[in-house]
Amino acid sequence: MTPPVAAPARTLRLLTFTTLYPNAGQPNHGIFVETRLRHLLAGAPVESTVLAPVPWFPFRAARFGAWARYAVAPRTERRHGIEVLHPRYLALPRIGMHTGPDALWVTARIALRRLIAAGRCLDAIDAHYLYPDGVVAVRLGREFGLPVAITARGSDTSLLPRFRRPGRLIREAITKADALIAVSAGLKEGLVALGADPAKVTVLRNGVDLALFHPPADRAAARAALGVQGPVLLSVGLLIPRKGHHLIIEALRDLPEATLLIAGEGPDRAALEAQAQRLGLGGRVRFLGAVPHAALPPLYGAADLLVLASEREGWANVLLEAMACGTPAIAGPAWGSREAICTPAAGVVLDALTPGAIADAARALLAAPPDRATTRAHAEGFGWDETTRGQLDLFRRLTGCGR
Repeated sequence: MTPPVAAPARTLRLLTFTTLYPNAGQPNHGIFVETRLRHLLAGAPVESTVLAPVPWFPFRAARFGAWARYAVAPRTERRHGIEVLHPRYLALPRIGMHTGPDALWVTARIALRRLIAAGRCLDAIDAHYLYPDGVVAVRLGREFGLPVAITARGSDTSLLPRFRRPGRLIREAITKADALIAVSAGLKEGLVALGADPAKVTVLRNGVDLALFHPPADRAAARAALGVQGPVLLSVGLLIPRKGHHLIIEALRDLPEATLLIAGEGPDRAALEAQAQRLGLGGRVRFLGAVPHAALPPLYGAADLLVLASEREGWANVLLEAMACGTPAIAGPAWGSREAICTPAAGVVLDALTPGAIADAARALLAAPPDRATTRAHAEGFGWDETTRGQLDLFRRLTGCGR
């Protein structure tokens, strides 16, 4: 008798819910969420609708310039074949951290009702960031009968719980979520310290796109295109205090032959430019502004070192991106750093973030740089396949689909 043929697994239907997602006006905003989702959809029988609300404030953008960045986001768009919805939610200056969950809940609830009324079938909610996103995702899950997995990413676990209302709501969300994802083992420890059941937390590290991030075919040409000579340090990230660009600028005083390239934009740009001028480093610190994600590989490939001076990170994607281009990294002791930089070819993790420590590590690596091919080989162990399998297994457990 011929054994029955197993039916193919039914496509898993997710609602990806997050305020951290790129849009036509902010192509780099939350790109790490989009990247993980794209790899999941490409590697598994999964489809997703992205509900990515953007903050809205009804007064003049000239007074509150930060809100102007979000105003350009379209209401709906399709990115890489994925449907993305951007409804607006009220975000009040200075008190938005406390009112955010309620305002986001009102908008998200209406948007999800409309999706379901239009015939959209969903199996689970894939939420990113604990607050306010994860808090609201749990409410949505309870109202619409959907299991919820929340991915914690860094400051939502290390910083926001210190505030009274956010801390209380974050702990409630951690307890009520059906599953939690941590992007590093260190971040899992942080979730457990907040009260999470260890059995409910899955570590799924971010991967790196090895096809996009690779060593340049001609490194000398990449450096010539940037007009750089001698040692080159690179810092990538928003120009905000916790990213620590000011520490790297200060360290440059002890690296007289080096040039520092800073890729990123943000409210601290004027202060950082002034710092470089005040220290007499104006000619050796170059601000490149916001750089599209796809344009980063030549920068990584041209640099001798990536320096990540962030106070807090769950898993810094820039570390693996640089290594995939053959460039070792210096990083502070943020969550995930020692997991990514776990071999001498990858770089150095500092015990403390100070200008002196950054300068000392840079001198040592520049004096005896690791083989760039070996650095690339280390990054090749961090592709997306394992993370995609982990997501699929987790959502199948939550929903029973395809099991």
